[in-house]
Amino acid sequence: MVRYVSLITYPTFPTPNSRPMEFFAKTRFLFAAGLIAASILATSSLGQRMSSTAQELPTSPNQAKPIDPNDPNVLRPVDQENNLLSMPGGQRLMEDAQKAVAAQNYTLAVKKLQEARQVFNQLSNFHQDLAGSFSGIDNRIADSQRKKALEAAQLRDEATYRLALVHRAQNQPELAVPLLVQIIRSQQPTRDLGQKAYQQLFELGFVDSPYPRPRAEQPNTKQ
Repeated sequence: MVRYVSLITYPTFPTPNSRPMEFFAKTRFLFAAGLIAASILATSSLGQRMSSTAQELPTSPNQAKPIDPNDPNVLRPVDQENNLLSMPGGQRLMEDAQKAVAAQNYTLAVKKLQEARQVFNQLSNFHQDLAGSFSGIDNRIADSQRKKALEAAQLRDEATYRLALVHRAQNQPELAVPLLVQIIRSQQPTRDLGQKAYQQLFELGFVDSPYPRPRAEQPNTKQ
């Protein structure tokens, strides 16, 4: 009887009955290795999908773009001609209001004058703050800022006076009177704009004594 001997050898694994510690150690090693391989495969697949999705997203024309660090002009000086918070910006608002009054569009005129009044008031406050900050440090800058503050305050009061006139044209004295009082407090009654504001109060009947007094009513200071 001829016996055939197989030349193929099969790997042998430890059985629980032969070497228990070695069996469990190798089993845990193989299980852990399988988990690590599966995790790497899943991560790689997820990364490929995210990369593909990012490439497919459309770019919006309004999407913010990063600032170029090589551009030294990212922050540019303020253009006074096109800047609303400036003397020319406030004056443009007053011109628009004047056109609206000519067209009897009082609603638009009120809106423009209110905006101009706010612009000039902010400018006056800002320049006054700068004048105070540079006082005693650089008098040249302090004097320049103080002058600009006075100019802005004058334009603010003029815009306020025009706004009061528009309210009077709309038969809204309750809105005109507070503005006229503010002008007198800012300008003083001795100045031209202050006298005009007081005259408006007199015509509205809010005050009953004219100012300045007529010559006949002025006290005689000659002795």
